Amino acid sequence: MKTKLYDLKGKEGEEIELPKVFSQKIREDIVVKHFEADKFIHPYSHDPRAGRKHSASGTISHKRHDWKGHYGRGISRAPRKTMWRRGTQFYWIGAEASGARGGRRVHGPKGIGKERKINKKEIQISMASAFASTANENYILKRYSGLKRIEFKPPIVLQSGFEKLKTKEAMGVLKEIFGKNLEKFLKNRKVRAGKGKTRGRKYKTSAGILLVMGEKEKAKFNGIDVRRVKEISVADLFPLGRVCVYTEKAIKELGEIK
Repeated sequence: MKTKLYDLKGKEGEEIELPKVFSQKIREDIVVKHFEADKFIHPYSHDPRAGRKHSASGTISHKRHDWKGHYGRGISRAPRKTMWRRGTQFYWIGAEASGARGGRRVHGPKGIGKERKINKKEIQISMASAFASTANENYILKRYSGLKRIEFKPPIVLQSGFEKLKTKEAMGVLKEIFGKNLEKFLKNRKVRAGKGKTRGRKYKTSAGILLVMGEKEKAKFNGIDVRRVKEISVADLFPLGRVCVYTEKAIKELGEIK
């Protein structure tokens, strides 16, 4: 599989051979399994004593001549706490029981995070599939629903030195490659609709272009995620079909991975 090598002005150059990982068969099922296995599920639960901190104990007695008994009063045996009493007359309210106000929770979370296991070979297949999807036009069109057609041939490979450019210069190069569709591939932040705004998640941010670099390369651009080859996880490429820009060194390192 071959692709064009772009220079630092965004112009097409010579053709280069891509590593075998880009021509691998894409296994969506294994990628989804890997993504779910990598997700950290924080174990959570309620306080074990929540709803059990009242003075209510046991049930109401209905025996004859029993202290604090309610024989013949026609009330249920639900646990109750005493608010006031006058002699043998009590004012009680329900407590402790799950149906009472402030009572215990019935079947709350137990504080156990569910884990999904995945073996090493499946991880290799998953990552190969994820990289292959970045070179597949069908998956890119499926992920970016606003695109009607692709005006570039994925994956985009840039000459070494791109990481040394300033943000304005880098955007100029990407504008030359992606044209008017560049805005759809950059990070976009908008205010969330609904109650989430008042719950600490006011903004929703889209995933922009992913710049994949070699081990010794270093860069930072606004609106673009940057990862080294060995730092990439399946979450960076999921859902399949993310638009990625690779440097020459990154392509070389991908070819060396077995």
